[in-house]
Amino acid sequence: MPIGDLSPEIAIIVAAVLALLFAAFAPRRWQAGAALIALAGILVAATLLVQQIGETRFTFSGTWAIDGASIWARLMILFATAFCILLSPGWFRTDPRHGEYYTILLLSALGAMAMAGAGDLLQLVIAVLLSSVTGYTLAAWHRDWALSVEAGMKYFLMGALANALLVTGVALVLGLLGDSGYTALSATFAAGVTPSPLLFVGFALTLVGVAFKLGAVPAQAWLPDVAEGAPVPSAAFLTVVPKIGAAIAMARLVQLVPPDALGLRPLLAVMAALTMTVGNLAALWQDDVRRLIGWSSVAQAGYLLMAVTVLGLSPDALMAVLAFVASYAIGNLAAFAVVAHLRGRTAIADYAGLARRQPIAAAALVLAFLSLVGIPPTVGFLGKLTLFLTTMQGGYLWLALLAAANTAASLFYYARIMGTMYFGTPPDTVEVLDRLSGVAMWAAAIAVLGGAVVAQFAFAAFRVSTLLPMW
Repeated sequence: MPIGDLSPEIAIIVAAVLALLFAAFAPRRWQAGAALIALAGILVAATLLVQQIGETRFTFSGTWAIDGASIWARLMILFATAFCILLSPGWFRTDPRHGEYYTILLLSALGAMAMAGAGDLLQLVIAVLLSSVTGYTLAAWHRDWALSVEAGMKYFLMGALANALLVTGVALVLGLLGDSGYTALSATFAAGVTPSPLLFVGFALTLVGVAFKLGAVPAQAWLPDVAEGAPVPSAAFLTVVPKIGAAIAMARLVQLVPPDALGLRPLLAVMAALTMTVGNLAALWQDDVRRLIGWSSVAQAGYLLMAVTVLGLSPDALMAVLAFVASYAIGNLAAFAVVAHLRGRTAIADYAGLARRQPIAAAALVLAFLSLVGIPPTVGFLGKLTLFLTTMQGGYLWLALLAAANTAASLFYYARIMGTMYFGTPPDTVEVLDRLSGVAMWAAAIAVLGGAVVAQFAFAAFRVSTLLPMW
């Protein structure tokens, strides 16, 4: 049980504590210094994590998985968190609790990392709860703004129900199979398990609990409210980082069960179909850009579930999960970077003529939307192409066709914003946040295009990644 196996997570905890202590004693004008502490902690954690690449094993009595999937997912979580930190100093400049924000952000990232590395059902519950409790705080950070408080409250209420279902599902699985460790559960299924409706219910409830962190049906209602009402750095974080951890957690759960057992794959296929359809249909009628991105994020969770559905049915399923999560994270963070740089402007009408006053911001937002749709030459195209091919290879052609139809429908609501930006009447001036948010916006736009260039190397690494437990 070497403590070094958890050194990246320990680095995040230490950085969170140091940031909190700094915020408690530093004067108000120095509160942004906590962001530097958080970034330094992320850099140390990423360095320690890179050293684990190539390892495949369980540690800490089988409760923690070190494999390709968890390592790449945790690296994505760290990079996404660092990006959200870059958006924060300007946004929270007048907030006297500014320094404390980075502690909550790091602890929420720790929860997502724990989801990705969980090798035991009880460890998974702890990870989801840590991610959830800190997420409620991030969503409702602007306590004097009704929309922010409403977003936090809806997130909390939905989370209370979803987490209760998760714990109930875990209790059923533990009671019926006699163990919560993934290694033991996988061995039990390999030896043959008598199909049981109650066991199916247990796994189904557990999947619904994890689906809450993905923002997938039937636990998706919180996501558009958080995207609209939370501070923009929090909205960017909560629509991306928990999804990364939850994607690997759900994939690991599904991998426990052979494809011909319990009927989990058809259930996931139905969840994927409903999630992408509900998300896209709801986004069609939105007049609020941030809420629209929130519903788009729901739809993206549906696409992601396609790859999880064919785990064990297609050899490239894990690669598709990692590739799509990475491309989605880049596109969604780029979109929120533009919103943050424009000081959180949210109504579609507020984007009228943006291309004439802020052409770079408009171009960056267009690139982000094209990536989310999956149009070349953006990184999102490669992520979705891999996803669709893998789904068809796994025998779910109907699901891939439905996803293609949903992707075509998503062009409509993205085009509404793009048309407004380029053909609307511009205002006299467009206020922006600060130089740092502009740098973040530039970096995200470059990543949308540059990611497509380096994708072949990343996808090659994803292809040889492992996901414990292996049959």
